[in-house]
Amino acid sequence: MSQPLAINSDYKRSLLEGLELFHGVCPDDVQELLQRCDRSDLGKGELLLSPVEKNEYVYIVLSGALNVHVGSPDAPVLVSMEVGACVGEMSIIEDRDPSAYVIGAEDTHLLLIHQSVLWEMVNASHEFAKNLLVMLSERVRSHNHVIADSYGELRKFERHARTDALTGLSNRHTMEDSFEREIARCENDGDPVSLIMIDIDNFKVFNDQFGHVAGDRALSAVASILRHQFRPRDLLVRFGGDEFAILLPEVDESSAVAIADRVRIAVSGDTGDSDDSLIQIPVKISMGVAEHTHGNTLPSLLRAADAALYRAKHAGRNVVST
Repeated sequence: MSQPLAINSDYKRSLLEGLELFHGVCPDDVQELLQRCDRSDLGKGELLLSPVEKNEYVYIVLSGALNVHVGSPDAPVLVSMEVGACVGEMSIIEDRDPSAYVIGAEDTHLLLIHQSVLWEMVNASHEFAKNLLVMLSERVRSHNHVIADSYGELRKFERHARTDALTGLSNRHTMEDSFEREIARCENDGDPVSLIMIDIDNFKVFNDQFGHVAGDRALSAVASILRHQFRPRDLLVRFGGDEFAILLPEVDESSAVAIADRVRIAVSGDTGDSDDSLIQIPVKISMGVAEHTHGNTLPSLLRAADAALYRAKHAGRNVVST
């Protein structure tokens, strides 16, 4: 419950000291207006401001503290407002409901300035007007930082959602959109497009023999080789487990088979090039190749490449099949 602000000259000076909004303000300039302000007590956990209720006051913390929450009263504390700080001024300036929930962090004593009195104080004191402008500028800057941080977190979340954490390749969730878009482009341009499915041979046996840590290292090493063997325009994804899928725009089936065999040799270490092989790790891969047929869908292309991979497995593994 609010009460009139009883004020004398000594209390007036001690009251204004340390309040951000009144820094450097001559007490005599706002004495009469302060007499029209109220004071109020807010209990710990009690709601002061919310986005669903219109606000008509600027609240200055005389003792205690306030917590600011965005989105929900149960959301983490965005910032705490200590003695001398104020809240509510943005909703008055913007003439809109508050953008956050403000809750008592502890039992708190507040100075209440009604919006009508606030504008009179702006007219009565240049220092008060300057302080309000500085405060609003800091609020906007703070809001921009929050937005930037939130955007950064969102981008990080999106990146994690689209990227396989182990290999750094795109994951299967991104395949439908990116593959279909590239297939449609090739169809429109009259260009071929092929898909290669890759499976690491006997990977379960490899894991059982060398352990899951070695298995993870082998997957990462295969992914690294794939990055170096394919063009930047080719779309690489970890399809799942020990399987990879690569879409080759503007490449027909015969060319894709030649590319796949070159990659197979690089992974197996038959090149003897220690910089681009797994010569120290006994890893082989099987590969299935299929060319997209005009008018067919991505699922049909995936089924064709997977069937080719199945044939490669049954042909003795470490081969490329169509």
